[in-house]
Amino acid sequence: MKVNKTNAARLLDQSKIAYELIPYEFDENDLSASHVAVALNEPIEQVFKTLVLKGDKNGYFVCVIPGAYELDLKLAAKASGNKSCDLIPMKDLLPLTGYIRGGCSPIGMKKHFPTYIHESCLNYDFIFVSAGQRGLQLKITPKDLIQISKAETALLV
Repeated sequence: MKVNKTNAARLLDQSKIAYELIPYEFDENDLSASHVAVALNEPIEQVFKTLVLKGDKNGYFVCVIPGAYELDLKLAAKASGNKSCDLIPMKDLLPLTGYIRGGCSPIGMKKHFPTYIHESCLNYDFIFVSAGQRGLQLKITPKDLIQISKAETALLV
């Protein structure tokens, strides 16, 4: 299966960061991280999802959390220096980030937003995040993901 390089993959190449592009069959009706984990035959704890939020004080930011969990908005607000925050409306995702639902990567958005990755990522040699399109994941070390996305680790779930 021919895999096209995504913007996220090109940025990783430019930074000379090792990663693997892993294609998988996706289901338009089930874009959940649990579906991705099953398709990859990998533990759900290592499949992370990328969420974009807007805080009441500091504007837009990104949270990357383990796929089996729901984001705790209070913890996300605290990590980002906001009093409160909410997920952005789905219609705003593409114009804001350049990515669509089910294919939103923490790497290579239209502009850089403060990024917070759940601290459990450090428990693994590698994790999976979207490569920037549906049906394609990046396998990357947490350290490299933190570096390329200029992220901080935080308690988010």
